[in-house]
Amino acid sequence: MNAVGIDASKGKSMVTILRPFGEIVSTPHEVRHTSDQIDDLIREIRSLEGDTRIVMEYTGRYHEPMARWLSDAGLFVSLVNPKLIKDFDNDSLRKVKTDKADSVKIARYTLDKWDKLKQYGAMDELRNQLKTMNRQFGYYMKLKTAMKNNLISLLDQTFPGANAFFDSPARSDGSQKWVDFVDTYWHVDRIRSMSLSAFTEHYQKWCKRKGYNFQPDKPAEIYESIRNIIPVLPKDEMTKFIIRQAVNQVNTASAAVEELRIRMNDIASQLPEYPAVLAMKGVGTSLGPQLMAEIGDVTRFTHKGALSAFAGVDPGKNDSGSYSQKSVHTSKRGSAPLRKTLFQVMDGLIKTMPQGDPVYEFMNKKRSQGKPYYVYMTAGANKFLRVYYGRVKEYLTEHSEATES
Repeated sequence: MNAVGIDASKGKSMVTILRPFGEIVSTPHEVRHTSDQIDDLIREIRSLEGDTRIVMEYTGRYHEPMARWLSDAGLFVSLVNPKLIKDFDNDSLRKVKTDKADSVKIARYTLDKWDKLKQYGAMDELRNQLKTMNRQFGYYMKLKTAMKNNLISLLDQTFPGANAFFDSPARSDGSQKWVDFVDTYWHVDRIRSMSLSAFTEHYQKWCKRKGYNFQPDKPAEIYESIRNIIPVLPKDEMTKFIIRQAVNQVNTASAAVEELRIRMNDIASQLPEYPAVLAMKGVGTSLGPQLMAEIGDVTRFTHKGALSAFAGVDPGKNDSGSYSQKSVHTSKRGSAPLRKTLFQVMDGLIKTMPQGDPVYEFMNKKRSQGKPYYVYMTAGANKFLRVYYGRVKEYLTEHSEATES
């Protein structure tokens, strides 16, 4: 048994090779993330007698060059959560945190968990790609929100309330009716300079050109609502430039969000659990891939509670002797993006109220008991993950058996 512990960092890794009973095969040494040095490491590992397993931590993007190169060379590579390594074998009063010490600790973890290690493979690459896209999706969603708020703030000086005229959802290309509307009618005086009949005709042609439904009563509604509006900025070319630049920023961010949403669904559909996840209430082609991206391979969790703990929605405990605290906050030690997605799923369940769904029924029961919002939402998220774990794992087992037969 040769345990290779690799502590990855940006552009380099620290490597240690151990055998049982503390036998040191290779002391901690640095390997740069270049093809030459990784090839030297591969030759060193292949020269060892016996079975060899390599363990690395998930470290953002830093571990990927080493993990992929070693895996493509046919070596056994396993990626583990850094929290598991951090909590492993903490039996010393000294707090030592160096790359060398970490690589030794990872190698000892490899020996201890030898039979439980799961090999990194093609599916892991898909999952990693999906997770990367989900993080980009989250980034562009924040950017889109910031750009929309910026546009609304500017419109308060040229056309207050223009964003409230339409509530149409975003199209597949990211465009939205109110944003396109203010791109043309960027100042309230653009409309007030026309008669109602002229504006109605102009607006109808605009709807046809942009592909939006024309509502006959809408022009009069808009025209009436802007009678007493007092704009701050003048109707000139500089104001037009400011508003249209903000519109372009919103459209760019929105287009990126929708493109990522489509591509994430394409990648997620290649994973075996996709049908089981999409069949769950409250989950669609947008939230489903986000859940799969953050949860990853559900089979790596030993039980339902482990998945809840990973998400940080597991109920806390505070008992000591005869004292037992009744209400304890959740741990929140897991994935914050996953918790956000779970709350979006819970929000969807509350709005759609799917009768007979165990998660909604459980959450509705908590609400009827007068529980606070965050209490019943978190309890629902915990319940959802337990159902998710059971259904997805059962589906994967059946899918695996059907494939083998």
